[in-house]
Amino acid sequence: MTGLKHVGRHNNQKVVVVYRKVPGEDHMALVTYTDQLPSHFHDSIMTSLESAAGQSASELAEVLFRNLLPDGRSILQAMHKEGMIKKVPTSQVILTPSAKSSARLDEINKILDDMATGEDAAKKMKEIDDNAGLVNPREVNNETADTLSDAGIAQDLLSQSNKMLAEAEGLLAEGARLREEAYNMDPTLRPKKTRSTTKKKAVAKKNVATKA
Repeated sequence: MTGLKHVGRHNNQKVVVVYRKVPGEDHMALVTYTDQLPSHFHDSIMTSLESAAGQSASELAEVLFRNLLPDGRSILQAMHKEGMIKKVPTSQVILTPSAKSSARLDEINKILDDMATGEDAAKKMKEIDDNAGLVNPREVNNETADTLSDAGIAQDLLSQSNKMLAEAEGLLAEGARLREEAYNMDPTLRPKKTRSTTKKKAVAKKNVATKA
């Protein structure tokens, strides 16, 4: 869809959708109310959202986890710790990618899930764009939104951490391979071991003298 992804409304309040679907609870989403955010949080979140990475991400949380607040904290972790993330039904979230376009999050989620299985869902998505995406939202209840449990967000953070560590290990292995290839092509580049060898000889002489 055109315009900005991850933005919308819940109960007539502006929100940024952090997770389109809560793991294990596809009918629930995680949002933050932008009008209630301190300025440094608001500016950092919107900068992340409007970035190329933010607009290409399926879940904005992935970008918020990597990006930092001015004080050096992960935006996502700080939002969770300070109770800025709320869990709400996807049927109550109206995405507003542009002033002339809106659609219910639960319907968009279904279309995105179905797009992998055929072209019909893709056509539906195009029709929503062509027709300004106007969808009549259901009547919603003023339910108190719950914060995501520590266990849930911790599991997600661990998953992202494991992914980053796996990527880092792959880069380290590739770096080691390239370094060894360079040494084989030009042995003069290989670090000298003179100092280490000299030190070992000195230690050996000292041990011999001690035994004597």
